[in-house]
Amino acid sequence: MYDALFVSDDQVLNTAAPVTAPSLPDAELLDAYSKAVIGAVEKVGPAVVHLKVEHAIKGRTAQGSGSGVIVAPDGLVLTNSHVVHGAARVEVATTDGRTLGARVLGDDPDTDLALVRIDSAVQLPAARLGDSQRLRPGQLVIAIGNPLGFESTVTAGVVSALGRSLRASTGRLIDDLIQTDAALNPGNSGGALVTSAGEVVGINTAVIMGAQGICFAVASNTAQLVLGQLVRHGRVRRAVLGVAGQRTAIPRRMARFFGLAQDHGVSVSNVEDHSPAAQAGIRAGDIIVTLDGTVITGVDDLLRRLTGEHVGRSLDISIIRGTEMKQITVVPAERKAA
Repeated sequence: MYDALFVSDDQVLNTAAPVTAPSLPDAELLDAYSKAVIGAVEKVGPAVVHLKVEHAIKGRTAQGSGSGVIVAPDGLVLTNSHVVHGAARVEVATTDGRTLGARVLGDDPDTDLALVRIDSAVQLPAARLGDSQRLRPGQLVIAIGNPLGFESTVTAGVVSALGRSLRASTGRLIDDLIQTDAALNPGNSGGALVTSAGEVVGINTAVIMGAQGICFAVASNTAQLVLGQLVRHGRVRRAVLGVAGQRTAIPRRMARFFGLAQDHGVSVSNVEDHSPAAQAGIRAGDIIVTLDGTVITGVDDLLRRLTGEHVGRSLDISIIRGTEMKQITVVPAERKAA
C-alpha cells in the first residue's frame, strides 16, 4: 500500500524543476522589436501630415508648424489647438508630396485638440483611433510627426504612466494624459502616438522643457469624444454655474458633524449676476461640497463635472452655509467660448 508513495530520483527532479519559456537570442528579440515598429509606421505613417500655419498678429504674418493625423479619408485632420488656434491660413502637406489648403473646423483649447478640414475633394489614408483605456505602463509606443520641420520622423519608447493631468492654456486641467518617453520636439505637436498594432492611442501635445523623456499625449478616448462634438457643433459644449471660488479646508469638527468624508470643498468668492448660481440662491461664502452626488474637493473637481450633458439639466448641489448644510437645485447654462 506504500508503493505509490515512492518515486524515482528522476521523477522528483522533473516534478520540482520550474517550467520556463524558451528564451530568444538577443538578435531575434531586436528583430521582432524592429518589425513591430516598422509595421506600425507603415500602417499609420501615411496618415500623419505636416501642418503649415499662418497667424495674423498686429498686421504682420507669423509662421508656425505642427503635425496632424488624418482621421477620415475625406480630409478630416485631428491636431492640437495650440498649433492652429486663431490661424489665418492652414496648409496640409501629405507624405506623398501634396500641399492642400485647409481650414479650422473646430477648436477646443481646454483639451488642446482641434479639427482641420481639407478644402479639396480628396481620398487620403486615414488612421484608426484605438482604445487608450487598454494601455498599460511599459507598453511599446511609437511617435510619428514632424519635429523641427523634419517630416515623417519616427521615435519609439514606452508608456511611462497613465492618467496624468496638465494645465491647459485656458487654466482648465487636461485629464487622462499619457506620459511617454518617446522623444518629442517642437513640431511633433498634433502627431500620432501609436501602438505596435498600428492604432493611434494618443495625440502628442506637450514636452516638459528641460526634462528628458517626459512627454505627453492626449488619450485617444478623450480625442474621440472631442472629435464627435467638433464635427457636430464646431465646439465642445461645457456647462457653467457662474461662480468664482477656491479650494478651502473644512474644519474637522464641521466635517464630522455633517458626516462628510472629505476635508476640503470649494469656497464661493463671487457669484455672477443673473447666473445659474445666482438664480439658485448660491451666495458668496458658501462652501460647495457635492455636485450631482459627486464629492467636490476643489475647483478642478467642479470643472470636471460641468460637462455638456449637464447644460439645462437640474443638478443637486450641497453647500455649507455658516453652521448649516443646505441642498440646492441649480440648472447650469452653456459656457460661452472665450
